[in-house]
Amino acid sequence: MTATGTTTLLGVAAEAALAVPAVAGLQPRLAHRLAAAAARTRTDTTPHRTSPEAGVRADRAPDGSGWHIEVRCVVAEGQRVLDTARNVHDRVGAAVISHLTAHGVAEPVTVAVTVTGIALRPVTS
Repeated sequence: MTATGTTTLLGVAAEAALAVPAVAGLQPRLAHRLAAAAARTRTDTTPHRTSPEAGVRADRAPDGSGWHIEVRCVVAEGQRVLDTARNVHDRVGAAVISHLTAHGVAEPVTVAVTVTGIALRPVTS
């Protein structure tokens, strides 16, 4: 896969989203969650963990003129959801554009952020 391929962009986008302080984690899509659940039923002794990239989707634009990045994140309790979503949007867009530019590719990038939940703080006694 090239340095501007889908797998690489997933990692760049996931890293940028997780760098936002209010982001508690990335939420995998249903297909990834089902695959992880099926993997746990196997008799394999190694633990199966969903990668952060599972919460990010990167697709080429239908006309091939750029990239569409979708990020599904969970926001930490007590944080402003809209501000966090905007911050994730801006950071992911900047990181992906910077990555593409560093590899000599100037393509448009659109980013969609979906907040899938709020991570509650654990109760301590």
